[in-house]
Amino acid sequence: MKNMTLERITEVCGGVYYGSEADKKKEIAGAVIDSRQVESGYLFIAVKGEKVDGHQFIPQVFEKGALAVLSEQELSEPAGPYIRVESTLGAMKKLAAYYRRSLDIKVVGITGSVGKTSTKEMIASVLSQKYNVLKTEGNFNNEIGLPLTIFKIREQHEVAVLEMGISEFGEMHRLAEMAYPDICVITNIGLCHLENLLTRDGILKAKTESFEHLTPEGTAVLNGDDDKLSTKKEVNGKPVIFYGVGADSAFDIKKDIYATDIENHGLEGMCAKIHTPQGDFDAKIPIPGEHNVYNALAGTAVGLQLGLSIREIAQGIASVQTIAGRTNLLHVKGMTVIDDCYNANPVSMKASIDVLAHTSGRRIEVLCDMGELGAEEKELHRSIGKAVAASGIDALFCAGTLAEEYASEAKANPECEVHYKKTREEMTEELLAYVKEGDTVLVKASHFMEFPKVVEALTKE
Repeated sequence: MKNMTLERITEVCGGVYYGSEADKKKEIAGAVIDSRQVESGYLFIAVKGEKVDGHQFIPQVFEKGALAVLSEQELSEPAGPYIRVESTLGAMKKLAAYYRRSLDIKVVGITGSVGKTSTKEMIASVLSQKYNVLKTEGNFNNEIGLPLTIFKIREQHEVAVLEMGISEFGEMHRLAEMAYPDICVITNIGLCHLENLLTRDGILKAKTESFEHLTPEGTAVLNGDDDKLSTKKEVNGKPVIFYGVGADSAFDIKKDIYATDIENHGLEGMCAKIHTPQGDFDAKIPIPGEHNVYNALAGTAVGLQLGLSIREIAQGIASVQTIAGRTNLLHVKGMTVIDDCYNANPVSMKASIDVLAHTSGRRIEVLCDMGELGAEEKELHRSIGKAVAASGIDALFCAGTLAEEYASEAKANPECEVHYKKTREEMTEELLAYVKEGDTVLVKASHFMEFPKVVEALTKE
């Protein structure tokens, strides 16, 4: 890792170095907190977690070839050099911020209440048509995951697409300080993490903390159809780039990039004409759901900012792929199972219902409780039940404490079969007895409810 000698690391983290002067001049090859991921020349950051203390693995990581260890403890006769710091997590964040600033690379930072990961995948797909791109993998978007992602950047990478997820005030300051983005994308201001952020205005304030950490020439790319984001017409003295559906705006803004002629082809995806200052093009979006039009628009805006041609952007949109837990299509036992059970909130729940409504066969929605919604949680769950009733889908299966609110409202449509159980296990048993060939089953859930087990049961041969 360029510029990351043990001497420099000690200086950046304000630590104390123990080891030979010769080793002090060596550069680390990588940095991890998981001892299983240690390779020759790596820095192992010993983090004390809720269940496991990384310090106990220090002897093993030296055996695996670690160059050095970052430790909060004084080590007795270590097999290699180490740097002692007050907090390894704090030191890791300082290192990530330093390392990012030492690199000649463009960084795209993505946040928002809904759609961060799918937008990240779209932007990375677009930029990969021209650049060597590193992107956030999995859910590595918090104060531990983001620095570990930054540590994966190497000299061959030309752009990093980094997802930033928060749940409280001040967290975005800490994330964006590490990411130091050239482009900041915000997908929307929805109803997430209301327990800490309280209102949508609170969410707006927390998400836009990122603006204070843009590079001097940095640009904000915002969803102009969001009533909260549309109030941010200028960021750090520069005009915002707005995107949205339709040329006209309900707010006092001009959309720089917008979509018209949207066609919903169900599970085959979406088509739209995208209009830009550099010209228009027909976009084929191979992922179902109208919300993916917004992802394509964000990808277009970022692509244009980083010098891609219209043709390259269109190719990138057409090449995007889903990942596990994100509208991932599984064809098994004559059924189509849509795995969308990584996370859930009121906006993404309603989007999933819309996706299912545009499919064929018997349409079955599988839902669980949503978390972190604060005082309005029951009302917000009832709104999802109303959306199910209005959608025309054939059946709802749901489980959890609050999921009973879905069921009570969905029953307003007598043509929708509603199945509610307290536990996931009871619901799964009833669901397995119900499904048959030709069905389309969409499983939408928050990760804390462990609904991937429902997908596993449905797809088990």
